[in-house]
Amino acid sequence: MTALRFVIAAAALLTSAPALAQQQGATVVAVPPLSTPDDKPTSAGSTASLAWQASLLIASDLKSAPELMPIEPDQKDFYSYPEVTAPTYSKWRARHAKLLVTGFVQGRPDGRVTFGCYIYDVQKGREVDRSGFVAAPEEWRRAAHKCSGLAYKAATGAPGIFDTRIAYVAESGVGDARVRRLAIMDSDGFDHRFLTKGEAIVLTPRLSPKAARIAYVSFSTGTPQVRLLDVASGDQRPLLPGDAMTFAPRFSPDGSQIVFSMTIAGNSDIYIVGADGGAPRRLTTAPGIDTDASFSPDGSQILFESDRSGNQQLYIMNADGSNEHRVSFGTGAHAAAEWSPDGDRIAFTWSGGGALRIGVMNIDGSDERVLTGGPSDEGPSWAPSGRDIVFQRAVGRRRSLYRISLAGGEPQQIVTPQDASDPDWSGPMD
Repeated sequence: MTALRFVIAAAALLTSAPALAQQQGATVVAVPPLSTPDDKPTSAGSTASLAWQASLLIASDLKSAPELMPIEPDQKDFYSYPEVTAPTYSKWRARHAKLLVTGFVQGRPDGRVTFGCYIYDVQKGREVDRSGFVAAPEEWRRAAHKCSGLAYKAATGAPGIFDTRIAYVAESGVGDARVRRLAIMDSDGFDHRFLTKGEAIVLTPRLSPKAARIAYVSFSTGTPQVRLLDVASGDQRPLLPGDAMTFAPRFSPDGSQIVFSMTIAGNSDIYIVGADGGAPRRLTTAPGIDTDASFSPDGSQILFESDRSGNQQLYIMNADGSNEHRVSFGTGAHAAAEWSPDGDRIAFTWSGGGALRIGVMNIDGSDERVLTGGPSDEGPSWAPSGRDIVFQRAVGRRRSLYRISLAGGEPQQIVTPQDASDPDWSGPMD
């Protein structure tokens, strides 16, 4: 069902040389090895080892962004601790770098480590950002991802996608024996976990803004119903008491509310309820199916799909249900829409002539265009940066996840352990 399909894919690698990257408009970023003031043992390896691993991960993160081209760390390129805060700019100017990422890993008496991250404008010879992270040694990947995000924001102005999580439905088996489980992983595929055992069909996992909870649809009672799951503990509960059919949940930008669809007496409408419970409030009353609601980034408006005009089209209303108005008027049907993180655009599934494709438009319906060629692409979801769209592609009976840049180009596939569908990408975890 198109109204319940949302997907995500991981980044494709960019391998051009720095000079070619400049020609293509990519920002060259120097990533020398992170330093350590004093090599100390930790529970996850020495601080020098953690610094090297973090350096490689930062370069890998930045390499996955088409806008950036890292000069990767070289162990022969010794970078002293004093240079972290006093870089030799001329060295990196000679290599055409525009940005420089430096940092350090330092052991602490309590067994944790401090990660320092500094971003410099090489051409202007000045610091543009810095941050520090204190973490258990085993959490070095998160610290590196945060540093990558700092560099990405300095280069593009958009938030990075590295310290984020992906929830999706992992699928295995065939026919009536097909098993569907909720799964979650870091955005680069690490720390992969299954969150349900596959005893019931699950659909549309939706992460809370900081990825602490998931709202999803379960068929455990025989009727599709929204449930809430705590990612850390595994505890879960129904969103609402009773046996009504509920589906298509999504958190508000601040995580305090959930918008969803509920079917009563054959009519499906949009409702909203507190994420911690309470009485649901009905927002739409038109005949037909109103579903797949998505908040604007500021939480003041809601985008949704409705077949009230005879086929699936997109509508926007205020968060209190007032001022409903249609925004899609192109050919074909428009469904499974999501509001972009910057608030300017809508991504949606376009269908016509038996094909499903991914499209985008401005929030007023103008500048509509199709990004993919199908024949079965659906459920777009914006990357947190707002520069890429992820979606689900079906080839025969296999479902896979893909990503495409808003600027165009061929979609890139993300490899998952099993067939994958219905993913959702969180924002930064904190």
